[in-house]
Parts: sequence; structure tokens; C-alpha cells
Amino acid sequence: MVYDPATLPLAARLARRAPTRSSLPGSRQGASSRRFGPGQTSSRSQEYGEGVKRSQCNWSDNHTGFYPYDWLHPHTQNRYGERLERNRMEPASGKAPGPRTFNPVPASDQSPRISYEEVMSDDQRLSVWLQLIWSRGFCFVDGVPTTPEATKGLIERIAFIRHTHYGGFWDFTADLTFKDTAYTNEFLGAHTDNTYFTDPARLQLFHLLSHTDGSGGENLLVDGFAAAAQLRQENPIHYDELVKHRQPWHASGNEDVCIQPSAQAPVFSVHPDLDKMYQIRWNNYDRAPKVNWSAEEQVAWYRAARHYNEILQSREMWQKLEPGSALIFDNWRMLHGRSEFTGKRRMCVNNDDYISRLRLLKYGRESVLNNLGNVRDISSNPYSIV
Repeated sequence: MVYDPATLPLAARLARRAPTRSSLPGSRQGASSRRFGPGQTSSRSQEYGEGVKRSQCNWSDNHTGFYPYDWLHPHTQNRYGERLERNRMEPASGKAPGPRTFNPVPASDQSPRISYEEVMSDDQRLSVWLQLIWSRGFCFVDGVPTTPEATKGLIERIAFIRHTHYGGFWDFTADLTFKDTAYTNEFLGAHTDNTYFTDPARLQLFHLLSHTDGSGGENLLVDGFAAAAQLRQENPIHYDELVKHRQPWHASGNEDVCIQPSAQAPVFSVHPDLDKMYQIRWNNYDRAPKVNWSAEEQVAWYRAARHYNEILQSREMWQKLEPGSALIFDNWRMLHGRSEFTGKRRMCVNNDDYISRLRLLKYGRESVLNNLGNVRDISSNPYSIV
């Protein structure tokens, strides 16, 4: 057994403040500091006992470490090390990593629903809500007061509202305040938002505060993961095309904005540790011309994209939002759109990070901390949720 300071349980590292030691193998912090890390410090003795919930290890540099079994088990090292190759950008045809497990999008009258009062007053019901979003991709919240303040409070029940160039909490009409198709009353096909961010919004919430003096405006949802699974089944090569070719995304509608992610990203992103698809970017409104590919690759990609688009259109679920019923969905999985509409139609949109909240509510803080760094794709591991 060799010592790696990064493997200390978090509580132990916080309690064991050792400013004269470096946490990097072989590094120095002044003349008096000692070198340590893998290969520098080893176990002199280990002590175990029946009924004991932790292991005691006496190290060769004369310090003692205590390691709870609940922490040691998920951090058991793979004796073979990391896999020699994890080429997530170019999976072999027919052997592409699988998408996240999903439940198909139901008919509109079978959509997952929960009440506003329950979510706002009970953490257990909050956990149920977040798990519905995770497992189904979306959920309606009924009984929401039709005010921006109540909608904002519902969003903040999960996490903070992330500020972007659009602002923080958006309360908008179709007035082209920003040069974005969301600020029009035009038809919008199925798409994901924020493809141009390095970290696209994870959750979005739509709440129709009013729709007066007009018609239309039905919303559509499509389960992008289910559509990707169908694509892989029908034509694995087409699935591969949307995994391996990274695309340039951008938001450049306003004079003072030209946003691009720090690196180009594919339509289907595969998790590097869990080997499964975890994110979709699909928005033809945001895609810039790609130059770093051949004509043959371009033709092959567009052929795959058309196939995926046909599947998406065959799986659309349409439903009209009503004031008081908020729709929240996973923007990394669900594609959304709307029909053309007339009249006044206001929506409030939020984004982002419910994963931390979901993990803590579902597994508890101790389990979340005990599994830091655990990449096993098993249901008992909080980090299997991505």
C-alpha cells in the first residue's frame, strides 16, 4: 500500500493541517520539507479488527491515517489501472458507448407532475421532483402563482440562478430584446439551448405568465437520448458521426456579443469516465461553418444529421403551456421548441445546476463525500448521476 495525499478522506485532510508538506509527489516546499507521495511514503503496518468501521494505517513518515471502510470500498484501485484507450470521440462503428438510461417521453396526459406547494414545503418531495426530472427528462409543476417572484422562488428551490449575457432571471416577451430566436413569435424546431456555452444550462424552466389576444404557441419536447438510441440501433455509423465530429457553436446576434465555447463540441458528448452519452447539443440556429474536415466527412455528417432529425420529428410531443403550470426540463437531454403564435406570451427561464442538490438529497452528504473520485457506473454511486 502506497501513500497518496489526494486519497485522504476530505474530513481527514481538513483536520490534519500539515503546511510543511507538499501534496505533489516529489515536490518541495522549502529546505525542511520532506518528499512524499506514491513511491516516497509507504505503509509500515495496518491494523484491522472485528466490529471496527475503519482501518488504521501507520505510515513510514511517522504519521497515522484512519480510513473508514465506507470510504475505502468505493476507492479500491483498479489493479489494471485505467483503460489503455478511451477514444470517446471516435468509437468503433456498432460499439459506440451507450446513452444514459432513460424512460421514454410519455403521452402528454401521462406527463410527470408534482404540486408547487409540495415542492416548496417538503425536502422529500423536492427530492422526488429532482429525480423525476432526472429519470424522465422533464416535469410539470402545478399550482404555481402566476408571478415572476413565485417562479423565481421555485427555481431557487433547486439552486442559484446563473447569470449570462441575457441576465439572470429572464422575464421576456417576443420583442427581440436580444437578437435570438427565443425573442420572436416564430416557429422553433426541436433544439437544445446554450450550445455556444462551454457549460450549457442544465435545467430550464418555462412558466407561461400570460397569453392574451392571440393563438398558437404550443410547446414541443423530444427525448434526445431516446432518439439517439434509436439512431444507434438503426445505423451505428450515423451515431458515430454525431459523436466524433466536433462542431463550432456560437451566439453572435447582438453587436456586443460573440460567444463560443472554449472548444468545439460534438452533437453527442460521451462521458470520459462512465463511457455513456450524457449531453446533446443540437441547434442549427447556433452552428457555425466547420472548416477542419474533408468534403467526404462533411457529407457523411450531414447524412447522419438528417437521419437524426427525422427521428426527432417522429418523436415530438406537443403540449400547450397554461398559466400556473411550469415546465422544467433537462437541457442536456430534452430538445424543445414551439409553434408560431400571436398575441402576448411571457415566459420565465432559468438554467443550471441541480446535480449537486439531487445527489445530496438522494444519497446524503456522507455518501457523496465517501464516493468522491469513484467512477464506477453503479446505482449506489452518487457520481453515476451526471
